[in-house]
Amino acid sequence: MRLRLAGAAALVATCLAASACGSLDTPTVPEPAPQPSTPTASTQPNPSPTPTPVLSGPAPKPSPTPEPGATPDPQPTPSAPADSGGCGNPLPGPLAEVNVKIHQRGDNHWILDSTPLVGPDVTYCAKIGFTDGRGFCPVRVEGHPEREACELYVTGRARDTGRPGPTWSVDGSLCTGQPVCGNHPDNQYQAMAYKSGLYKACGKNDVCGSVTVDR
Repeated sequence: MRLRLAGAAALVATCLAASACGSLDTPTVPEPAPQPSTPTASTQPNPSPTPTPVLSGPAPKPSPTPEPGATPDPQPTPSAPADSGGCGNPLPGPLAEVNVKIHQRGDNHWILDSTPLVGPDVTYCAKIGFTDGRGFCPVRVEGHPEREACELYVTGRARDTGRPGPTWSVDGSLCTGQPVCGNHPDNQYQAMAYKSGLYKACGKNDVCGSVTVDR
């Protein structure tokens, strides 16, 4: 009995000593190892650059296909050429004839008159107001504001005076004044005949008209 009590007392003393010195047998739990951080784009080796988009112009719009039976857009009316000098559409064709006649008979001289004609073009003549079916006509009706410009467009300027209108001659010689033939002082389309002869009025394309004067 004494031996059991002595053994128990020794065991209690051993336990108390172990408690005072700390638990030497308690295993130490290791701290978790730090996980490697995810590398950022700046720390990654040789990062792949983002490709720059290639900009291109807007895609061409396809021409619309007209629907069956649709009326096409009308074409713009061509404007008169720059050298028409104020003669608008419709433009006359080239000088075709020069109608020369005796305009007035006087004691001292006769006055001759010329009218440039274009044609044959019934459609053109009708468009500008000659609706009687004629094929040859003046460039505009009498009194039209474009008549002077259109006459210059087809006739040109006289070779001797430089004025708008035909070049006048008599028996092959230019009209230089008295005592034979002279250009009218105010109108190149008229001439003054002082003597008898064959008088001609010619345009820039050498188309002429003539009249015989017998004074």
